[in-house]
Amino acid sequence: MTSRSFKASDSQQGKPPGVTFARRTSSGRYVNLSRESLDSEISGIEFANYTVHIPPTPDNQPMDPSISQRVEEQYVSNSLFTGGYNSVTRAHLMDKVIESETNHPQMAGAKGSSCAIPGCDGKVMSDERGEDILPCECDFKICRDCYIDAVKTGDGICPGCKEPYKNTDLAENAVDPSGRPLTLPSNVSMSKMERRLSLLRSGNKSAIIRSHSGLMRSQTGDFDHNKWLFETKGTYGYGNAIWPKDEGFGNDNEDNVGEPSELLNKPWRPLTRKLKIPAAVISPYRLLILIRVVVLGLFLHWRITNPNEDAIWLWYMSIICEVWFAISWLLDQLPKLCPVNRATDLNVLKEKFETPTPTNPTGKSDLPGIDIFVSTADPEKEPPLVTANTILSILAADYPVEKLSCYISDDGGALLTFEAMAEASSFANVWVPFCRKHDIEPRNPETYFSLKRDPYKNKVRQDFVKDRRRVKREYDEFKVRINSLPDSIRRRSDAYNAREEIKAMKRQREAAGDELLEPIKITKATWMADGTHWPGTWIASAPEHSRGDHAGIIQVMLKPPSDEPLHGTAADDGLIDSTEVDIRLPLLVYVSREKRPGYDHNKKAGAMNALVRASAIMSNGPFILNLDCDHYIYNSQAIREGMCFMMDRGGDRICYVQFPQRFEGIDPSDRYANHNTVFFDVNMRALDGLQGPMYVGTGCLFRRTALYGFDPPRTKEYHPGCCSCCFGRRKNNATVSSVSDDNRALRMGDFDDEEMNLSSFPKRFGNSSFLIDSIPVAEFQGRPLADHPAVKNGRPPGALTIPRELLDASTVAEAISVISCWYEDKTEWGNRVGWIYGSVTEDVVTGYRMHNRGWRSIYCVTKRDAFRGTAPINLTDRLHQVLRWATGSVEIFFSRNNAFLASPRMKFLQRIAYLNCGIYPFTSVFLIVYCFLPALSLFSGQFIVQSLNVTFLTYLLAITLTLCALAVLEIKWSGIALEEWWRNEQFWLIGGTSAHLAAVLQGLLKVIAGIEISFTLTSKSAADDDDEFADLYIIKWTSLMIPPIVIMMTNLIAIAVGVSRTIYSTLPQWSRLLGGVFFSFWVLTHLYPFAKGLMGRRGRTPTIVFVWSGLIAITISLLWVAINPPAGATEIGGSFQFP
Repeated sequence: MTSRSFKASDSQQGKPPGVTFARRTSSGRYVNLSRESLDSEISGIEFANYTVHIPPTPDNQPMDPSISQRVEEQYVSNSLFTGGYNSVTRAHLMDKVIESETNHPQMAGAKGSSCAIPGCDGKVMSDERGEDILPCECDFKICRDCYIDAVKTGDGICPGCKEPYKNTDLAENAVDPSGRPLTLPSNVSMSKMERRLSLLRSGNKSAIIRSHSGLMRSQTGDFDHNKWLFETKGTYGYGNAIWPKDEGFGNDNEDNVGEPSELLNKPWRPLTRKLKIPAAVISPYRLLILIRVVVLGLFLHWRITNPNEDAIWLWYMSIICEVWFAISWLLDQLPKLCPVNRATDLNVLKEKFETPTPTNPTGKSDLPGIDIFVSTADPEKEPPLVTANTILSILAADYPVEKLSCYISDDGGALLTFEAMAEASSFANVWVPFCRKHDIEPRNPETYFSLKRDPYKNKVRQDFVKDRRRVKREYDEFKVRINSLPDSIRRRSDAYNAREEIKAMKRQREAAGDELLEPIKITKATWMADGTHWPGTWIASAPEHSRGDHAGIIQVMLKPPSDEPLHGTAADDGLIDSTEVDIRLPLLVYVSREKRPGYDHNKKAGAMNALVRASAIMSNGPFILNLDCDHYIYNSQAIREGMCFMMDRGGDRICYVQFPQRFEGIDPSDRYANHNTVFFDVNMRALDGLQGPMYVGTGCLFRRTALYGFDPPRTKEYHPGCCSCCFGRRKNNATVSSVSDDNRALRMGDFDDEEMNLSSFPKRFGNSSFLIDSIPVAEFQGRPLADHPAVKNGRPPGALTIPRELLDASTVAEAISVISCWYEDKTEWGNRVGWIYGSVTEDVVTGYRMHNRGWRSIYCVTKRDAFRGTAPINLTDRLHQVLRWATGSVEIFFSRNNAFLASPRMKFLQRIAYLNCGIYPFTSVFLIVYCFLPALSLFSGQFIVQSLNVTFLTYLLAITLTLCALAVLEIKWSGIALEEWWRNEQFWLIGGTSAHLAAVLQGLLKVIAGIEISFTLTSKSAADDDDEFADLYIIKWTSLMIPPIVIMMTNLIAIAVGVSRTIYSTLPQWSRLLGGVFFSFWVLTHLYPFAKGLMGRRGRTPTIVFVWSGLIAITISLLWVAINPPAGATEIGGSFQFP
């Protein structure tokens, strides 16, 4: 095994990070030239660090950069990087990642030819097609490490032909199958950080934003002509969005900005359109809201001025509850005044970013990069097969392969998840080309092969049937391998542990001789496929190998793809013919952040922030899409639709694009409102007409600089106006600062009056210079195209067509350091930067902070669902999910994230929406009291009003009719069904009387007593083979069920008592009975799904249960009448008359 070591402390002391090499010979001896390269076992000896510069001579020819960096990247992709707090970062070269054979050249552990050096078991590095990279004309097979030894210590002599390596020969070999030389950095003396875009080693405060000298050089270090034309007075060429007039340059003087006649003659087309709700629907809707507000006001005035003197206590309770309900309804209804719909134009996106132009003759994609985050924490509750299918849907997404990167965060550090992702990478070699060839939808194999429709519809290729059958067979085998991984890992670990135990016993016998031997206890380790210890969590927990105590791990499962399309070969191996299909796969990285005892790792928010930092160093996509492990890409073009908003005019002020959550596996009746359509199709559409929808935790496309805590561009152009207290601020066209728009692109609230100071960045983002240097790069690449004079803060066309930088060991080593448990200490991660800590609903808080800084968000509803996931259909799991959400809302209300404390940059109605988000759990207190009022009325013989007079009934009828009319109009403009609206109403009462009350109590305990709240993951178990909805009927007892059960039993008994009282009474009060019975039935109707859930599977509840329930209710009611009989009653009956 080859290992590397990296001293994390070096970067802390300001030294440039570096990873040096140590090679272990067959005898176990390490060959090194410096102390830092030695393994920790022999690092006790002190050596002096020194550097020897040897000029190139005919006998000392260094490896050609095109070869060396490709080989370096191949080495990185085959290495497992580990490290963390007070430990050395190491790169463990793995012979294999999984038991099965890898068959894609991009995949980690891809098999190559064996090295021809005697005694070396290394593998020859390969190119994109998996073909050997041979540095000498004689085609002598040599691995990377032996080649370095031959160059450094063997005078550059080839061990095969004994001739010196020639640089020209290497350049001839360094071509891909298309004959195009590998496009790699020409200036190898320049460090990677110096090749970053917009990087300037200067003390000037404006250096971080603007550097003509830095912008002149592309990411690869080559001269960038597009940026030269855009940033200077250059006039040659065609395709610039900002065209200089005469001698002037647009960035210095707006009056000198012009456009070429070719661009003026071509009409500018927007990427998105706002579709307003028809006036015939929205106008009556707003009018009804106004009418209902007036009716509620008059009703409450009448109720307050007409107390029930006979039951003043009942009147007080009802008045308080009704006032709160009116306020709560108003907070929920006001943000719905301005709903909008939006549409995108993917053809325009393709025309602007992927159509051949004079500056981009090959039509190479100019779209920005995207980093996709998938989070998982427990493979027992989140099955690896579900996560693997999500990863496969991402790898097959319809987006430029070289611009797409996927990061899987395994917060449990489980080997099961690691090997499942490796298996998914291997199967992607078959699945992704199949999807691209036949335009498969959806691109989740489990969902696709389970579709209950004709799979051959609209498929025109003759080989589709054959390809589908073969891929289906491969997928079935893939599922078998995934499902057998737990047993495979356990058997493998048991075998290796038994071997270690035998070795230890043998050593003990050799050392002890004839002495009595004591039993040996061997640590039960978990072993990887290559026969080494797994650095993460072991099956049997051990020190430094448990869920809360393990090193940070990064494994590049699929290395970055080549810059040009790579077509496959004919179906020689019995699989699909991919000669016309691009077989490249996106970058896939497995990440498990370091965890140590004594550190607060901040659950999912901490894992997301670790991915933000690691991805900034490895790929630095200007946009981030985060998905839960059970939410897969259902629409392969969803990312493009989200990118339309980001790349459109004014898109630089959008912090995120939120997609609606859609769910599968829900029972047809949606008993517990799992689809949550009222929230996603009514509330979120309405918020889109204000400042934007809330962030709901998954299916969200972020702008990276917004996550970094920067303010939106052109913030100073917006100032409070006369209507700002209600609907936001009007735009100020006057110049508010002499600083240009480019200089205001990266700005935080603490630096409103001056440009950002680079020296303050380490305090905010940590001490990683790689991370800090990547920030202006991400900001520049995330700008929309400057293809119109009205587009401000844009970038020139063609700026993102340059190849991405290749991965090297120092980059991955730096990524290991930023996912360590100590990195966030004394920084603003979790406070202002990244996902915000301190709440179980970190998603809402994170979105709130962005809106509070003036950003706006977009709600993207696609014709075909963008993403789909699973939701708990079991009653107990659903209540616990609602409890977690409600508890987070209570935490928000009692924190500084309360909407009362929002900044003036947040619109008034947006503030109302966030205020309602924090207040709604408190409605449960009043709701529970109100649900008991009908029963108390029936028990006492009184009612909330003196009598059911015409005025009360008129108000009640008006309130009910306006509510129904509003519901009908909401259904009209949102597109939801009436049944979905009713299910939402039912579960509002079920959740309000159970989970919301518990959330209020837990939130108060945390605020007052400091008692922390812990939640378990929602299980995402697969359904039974016999019954798809088996979980729906499982009854798991929880204390959250007690309040609804008590409410139901109390109201049922109260109805029986009220009827018996009225029948026994000499002068029965039928009006009071009818009022109490009506509201009791209202409560019981809403709780019907809850009662149905308690019964379990239909037909399995014994009839005797219902018989005994009825008998008990009748017995209790008769006992009540016998104990407290009506005054003057001598017989059953009385005068029976209606009021």
